[in-house]
Amino acid sequence: MLGDSTTVGIGDPLPGGGWRGVGVLLAAALGAEVHNASAPGARIGDVRAKQLPLALAAEPEAAVVIAGMNDTLRSDFDPVAMRADLAHVVTSLQARGAVVVLVRFHDHARVFRMPASLRRALRTRITRLNAVIDAVVADTGAPLVDLDLVPGAYDPVTWSVDRLHPSELGHRMLAKGFAEQLAGRGCAVPTPVSLVCEGGLRAGPLAHVAWLLLKGIPWLCKRGGDLVPYALGIMLRGRRHSPCGQLDADPLAHP
Repeated sequence: MLGDSTTVGIGDPLPGGGWRGVGVLLAAALGAEVHNASAPGARIGDVRAKQLPLALAAEPEAAVVIAGMNDTLRSDFDPVAMRADLAHVVTSLQARGAVVVLVRFHDHARVFRMPASLRRALRTRITRLNAVIDAVVADTGAPLVDLDLVPGAYDPVTWSVDRLHPSELGHRMLAKGFAEQLAGRGCAVPTPVSLVCEGGLRAGPLAHVAWLLLKGIPWLCKRGGDLVPYALGIMLRGRRHSPCGQLDADPLAHP
């Protein structure tokens, strides 16, 4: 497992502490040992520089990569560098015989509420991120799970209290999608992933309020500092162009 906090399992807490998440659920379905090199906050460049060497050392037969959303929130967003880094990760693992599964991202502005200008900025970034992933898939033949097409992807129950990470059900949906892709590439999946939630720790209404006040608003203010200048640029360009015009001809060309 390579990637960010979703791959770590955040959003699927266990009553005794710690996280379970997509990696553990997928490993149980495959009847395999999981090596999780992911880290919260990781960007695609981090996956290449820090996580890939650990993954290669484990000599995996299959690998899952969930990364890119943290890149969309940064002022130095660089689709060209992201494409090079992600392609290097995928081809390096494939060269060792691993089946590598990627994700194509959903419109997270439909999940996490934010001001309209920031929603538009985030959607534009996600479109460019998905263009990067599509290009790597076209070049490498890697299978992927398209989160936008997963049934129930935008249902509140699919998301944890922070609306940033999948809930237990969301992690199960991810694990099921990855297991299906791996099965399609010849990997044995002796135990199908169940979508019945069990064993996780569920948050009540007070936890939602506490998260919003203590973490949600500060997080939005911090990340907004990166996205706000970009959002303002989108607004200005929108005023200079007709409603039917495109912001950029090439989604990989500009940050």
